[in-house]
Amino acid sequence: MPDTDRTRVAPIAVDAMGGDHAPTEIVAGAVLAVREHGISIVLVGAPRQLHEALATHDATTEIPIVRAEEALEMNEGALASLRRPRSSIAVACHLLRRGDVCAVVSAGSTAGIVTTGRLRLRGQPGVLRPALAVALPTVPHRTVLLDAGANAEVKPEMLVQFAHLGAAYAETGLDIEHPRTGLLTIGSEAEKGNKLAKRAHELLSSAPGLDFAGNVEGNDLLTGVVDVVVTDGFTGNVALKTMEGAVRYAFGELRSSIEEGRLAKLGALLQRGRIDGLRHRLDPEAHGGAVLLGLNGTVVIAHGSSKAKGIAAACVLATSLAAGGTVARIGERIAATPRPHRLW
Repeated sequence: MPDTDRTRVAPIAVDAMGGDHAPTEIVAGAVLAVREHGISIVLVGAPRQLHEALATHDATTEIPIVRAEEALEMNEGALASLRRPRSSIAVACHLLRRGDVCAVVSAGSTAGIVTTGRLRLRGQPGVLRPALAVALPTVPHRTVLLDAGANAEVKPEMLVQFAHLGAAYAETGLDIEHPRTGLLTIGSEAEKGNKLAKRAHELLSSAPGLDFAGNVEGNDLLTGVVDVVVTDGFTGNVALKTMEGAVRYAFGELRSSIEEGRLAKLGALLQRGRIDGLRHRLDPEAHGGAVLLGLNGTVVIAHGSSKAKGIAAACVLATSLAAGGTVARIGERIAATPRPHRLW
């Protein structure tokens, strides 16, 4: 049954031309989101290609199309956003800025999306830099990791703001009432880490409105010891990709072990439900992707290799965050904290 309880105030704008499998899988994911989750969607991209893709699902009358003359290639960086002002992601962000849609979803180039979002949507008042937030598959609830790749170099004051962005996500997107924040570094002691980590620890320890639990290490990321993990974009992206690679390796080894003998196959058959549940929990496509926090609008960046299931999950996530008022909650948190000197 479609999830008809979700907000229907405005549709989601889906950048249909971004991603390794665009537009075919993007359109398939949009159709899935409409039919299984009751989400209202607008596809942005080349009309002929999108109409043909919709026709394969008998969905030409279900999802409207907004024309975009250009598209950012997956291998293009941030400067491509300036060279292609009429790209599909730029048009989608323009729709969001005008209020025609409540969120944007794209599986395109992360650098291009971040730059386009900053140009078209602008940062929220007081926010120094937007950050990419990813919800890690911890239990009993998920853990927010940010920055996951938007800012390779940061200042300590920015990490304090990232903590507020992550806390707002945890509150509105994960229903965590009092999120606890940890700083990712090389040791649990306050004096561990480089100059950035040490100064950030000092600022986070005295930051109003944050429940700072201290330093966390890489082996804490999937243990759920805190609700929000803060770091710079370089470290966060490396940590995230390392975890994704480790999960793929582990399941590859598990598959090889199961295929080696009858007893292993029988054991796997008996535990199939638990194995499938674990695979779903650790599958990046099942949870929608990263959220670009700190802009005047909700932007979800799906994995570049996302197929239909991943795009549908990204649409569900975008709808949930828009309905939960994540942007407004970030504004409240930033407004309630002392404004740092502008660092960039």
